[in-house]
Amino acid sequence: MSDVRAMVIRVGETAHTFEGRAAWALSNLIKAGSKGCTPIENPAPRWSHYVFLLRRAGLVVETVTENHGGAYAGHHARYVLRSPIEVLQEVRA
Repeated sequence: MSDVRAMVIRVGETAHTFEGRAAWALSNLIKAGSKGCTPIENPAPRWSHYVFLLRRAGLVVETVTENHGGAYAGHHARYVLRSPIEVLQEVRA
Protein backbone atom coordinates (compact mmCIF):
# COMPACT_ATOMS: atom_id res chain seq x y z
CA MET A 1 0.00 0.00 0.00
CA SER A 2 1.20 3.50 -0.80
CA ASP A 3 2.35 5.58 2.15
CA VAL A 4 1.74 8.93 0.40
CA ARG A 5 0.02 11.39 2.73
CA ALA A 6 0.05 14.53 0.55
CA MET A 7 0.95 15.53 -2.99
CA VAL A 8 1.49 18.79 -4.79
CA ILE A 9 1.09 18.53 -8.56
CA ARG A 10 0.96 20.84 -11.53
CA VAL A 11 -1.58 20.54 -14.32
CA GLY A 12 -0.65 23.03 -17.01
CA GLU A 13 0.07 26.25 -15.14
CA THR A 14 -2.03 25.39 -12.07
CA ALA A 15 -0.70 23.75 -8.90
CA HIS A 16 -2.96 21.55 -6.76
CA THR A 17 -2.45 20.06 -3.33
CA PHE A 18 -4.11 16.80 -2.31
CA GLU A 19 -4.03 15.27 1.14
CA GLY A 20 -5.05 11.99 2.72
CA ARG A 21 -6.87 9.43 0.62
CA ALA A 22 -7.12 11.76 -2.39
CA ALA A 23 -3.29 11.91 -2.45
CA TRP A 24 -3.16 8.13 -1.92
CA ALA A 25 -5.53 7.54 -4.85
CA LEU A 26 -3.64 9.95 -7.10
CA SER A 27 -0.37 8.22 -6.27
CA ASN A 28 -1.89 4.84 -7.17
CA LEU A 29 -3.31 6.21 -10.43
CA ILE A 30 0.07 7.65 -11.39
CA LYS A 31 1.83 4.35 -10.65
CA ALA A 32 -0.79 2.36 -12.59
CA GLY A 33 -0.40 4.47 -15.72
CA SER A 34 -2.59 3.49 -18.65
CA LYS A 35 -3.58 0.22 -16.90
CA GLY A 36 -5.54 2.17 -14.29
CA CYS A 37 -6.74 1.07 -10.84
CA THR A 38 -9.74 -0.83 -9.58
CA PRO A 39 -11.12 -1.06 -6.05
CA ILE A 40 -10.59 -4.82 -6.37
CA GLU A 41 -6.84 -4.49 -7.03
CA ASN A 42 -6.30 -1.45 -4.78
CA PRO A 43 -8.79 -1.81 -1.92
CA ALA A 44 -10.01 1.39 -0.31
CA PRO A 45 -13.35 2.30 1.20
CA ARG A 46 -14.43 5.10 -1.17
CA TRP A 47 -12.59 5.09 -4.50
CA SER A 48 -15.45 6.90 -6.22
CA HIS A 49 -15.19 9.77 -3.74
CA TYR A 50 -11.42 10.06 -4.13
CA VAL A 51 -11.88 10.22 -7.91
CA PHE A 52 -14.61 12.83 -7.42
CA LEU A 53 -12.15 15.00 -5.45
CA LEU A 54 -9.53 14.70 -8.20
CA ARG A 55 -12.08 15.54 -10.90
CA ARG A 56 -13.39 18.50 -8.91
CA ALA A 57 -9.85 19.90 -8.96
CA GLY A 58 -9.85 19.62 -12.76
CA LEU A 59 -8.04 16.32 -13.36
CA VAL A 60 -9.39 14.03 -16.05
CA VAL A 61 -9.98 10.53 -14.69
CA GLU A 62 -11.69 8.07 -17.01
CA THR A 63 -14.06 5.44 -15.59
CA VAL A 64 -14.07 2.14 -17.48
CA THR A 65 -16.78 -0.33 -16.46
CA GLU A 66 -15.55 -3.94 -16.32
CA ASN A 67 -17.47 -7.14 -15.74
CA HIS A 68 -16.28 -9.75 -13.28
CA GLY A 69 -17.40 -13.30 -12.63
CA GLY A 70 -17.38 -15.46 -9.56
CA ALA A 71 -19.94 -16.13 -6.86
CA TYR A 72 -20.87 -12.44 -6.79
CA ALA A 73 -20.64 -11.64 -10.50
CA GLY A 74 -21.27 -8.09 -11.57
CA HIS A 75 -19.21 -5.11 -12.63
CA HIS A 76 -16.68 -2.72 -11.17
CA ALA A 77 -14.94 0.50 -12.18
CA ARG A 78 -11.40 0.89 -13.44
CA TYR A 79 -10.10 4.44 -13.04
CA VAL A 80 -7.45 5.77 -15.42
CA LEU A 81 -5.72 9.13 -14.98
CA ARG A 82 -5.77 10.92 -18.35
CA SER A 83 -4.46 14.35 -17.34
CA PRO A 84 -0.78 15.01 -17.95
CA ILE A 85 0.57 16.08 -14.58
CA GLU A 86 3.89 16.99 -13.00
CA VAL A 87 4.50 15.87 -9.43
CA LEU A 88 6.10 18.74 -7.50
CA GLN A 89 6.14 17.19 -4.03
CA GLU A 90 5.16 14.01 -2.20
CA VAL A 91 4.83 13.76 1.55
CA ARG A 92 5.19 10.20 2.85
CA ALA A 93 4.48 8.71 6.24
